[in-house]
Amino acid sequence: MKKIAVLIILCFTFTNLIFAGGFQVNLQGQKQTAMGHAGTGLCLDNASILFNPGAVSFLDSLRGLSFGSSFIIPRTTYLDAQSRYVAHTENHTGTPFTIYGNIRFKKAPKLSVALGVYTPFGSKVQWADDWKGQFLIREIDLKTIFIQPTISYKLSNKLGIGLGFIYATGDFSLRKGVPIQDSLGNYGEGKLNGKASGYGFNAGIYFKATEKLSIGIDYRSQVNVSVKGGSADFVVADAVANYFPSTTFSTELKLPQYATLGFGYVLNSKLKFALDVNYVGWQSYDSLLIDFKDNTDKLADIHSARMYKRAFIFRLGTQYKRNDKWTFRAGAYYDMTPVQSGYLTPETPDSDKIGITTGVSFNVTKNFHVDASLLYIEGMKRTDTNIETQFTGTYKTKAVVPGVSIEYIF
Repeated sequence: MKKIAVLIILCFTFTNLIFAGGFQVNLQGQKQTAMGHAGTGLCLDNASILFNPGAVSFLDSLRGLSFGSSFIIPRTTYLDAQSRYVAHTENHTGTPFTIYGNIRFKKAPKLSVALGVYTPFGSKVQWADDWKGQFLIREIDLKTIFIQPTISYKLSNKLGIGLGFIYATGDFSLRKGVPIQDSLGNYGEGKLNGKASGYGFNAGIYFKATEKLSIGIDYRSQVNVSVKGGSADFVVADAVANYFPSTTFSTELKLPQYATLGFGYVLNSKLKFALDVNYVGWQSYDSLLIDFKDNTDKLADIHSARMYKRAFIFRLGTQYKRNDKWTFRAGAYYDMTPVQSGYLTPETPDSDKIGITTGVSFNVTKNFHVDASLLYIEGMKRTDTNIETQFTGTYKTKAVVPGVSIEYIF
């Protein structure tokens, strides 16, 4: 009985889903996504509110507003090599979105104010309720929103700086099987629901070294996210119900810092290139702490090691402007996983990934633009045994992500 209780507690590591590399959403601008999601050293549009606040003051327009969304269509396959057991995640579509707006005042042409609303983390993973790993995960649905008011100032014709305040908010739901059967042979289920919030900042510097070369540096701070009063509900056999009362929980985690060095190069009036190197400080997520309000002999608080490591992402993109109506883009990136061997789970079947991107922009009018992108993600096949749960398997993940946005320049 005690071993079962420990297993149930270890299963409820929901925050691993929120902060794992595999659930970091890098889809914050359609033009940038089409160029390998590179945009820190190249000022393309008001998505610079996220990519580099220092570049916002270099936008050509006095005012701009854009809305965009991407449609994540993922597929993960699990294989137990010994038994040849195979499972697939259920089909679903995630829809992260962006809203950006900026204003530059005629009486203060060096100053721009802007607002960004975007979803840097969020996903849904659903396995069949009766799959082999049901006691680790059945379903997770996560949504996060970052709200970032921003100020950008052009110090000179070559140098701009910017700073944004970040308010992070989100909610999630999680279902897991409980390895205790009732009189009819049905396994129990546990559910977690919670809301989280935190604060941070985004700072950037944009430098036009020459007429052709531009350099950007962006730093997004660590965001301490707190969950208070989250609900933990258990449906188990009557004989053990007293050991697993419905209760509340609290936790605090550290969403990692994110630093980028970016380069933009304008070869001529038609062709541009972008190169970004992202550093993600995942080592801040070294353990998981969950405090249940009500404890029993079988339901204790959680202190579980995660031991994530720092990771890098390398991005390359190009843009070709055919004429005043049409612009085409392409790119690629290599994303290193922060999940070390021994810590892989079916909630975060993360591995090193390669992304291939393309996209197009169409100027309907001088002021109204439509941007579209298409991203294909190929995760490397990975086999691992989790240290705590001893769950072993091989995982392979792929995803197709189309996206579209509309922009109006005032």
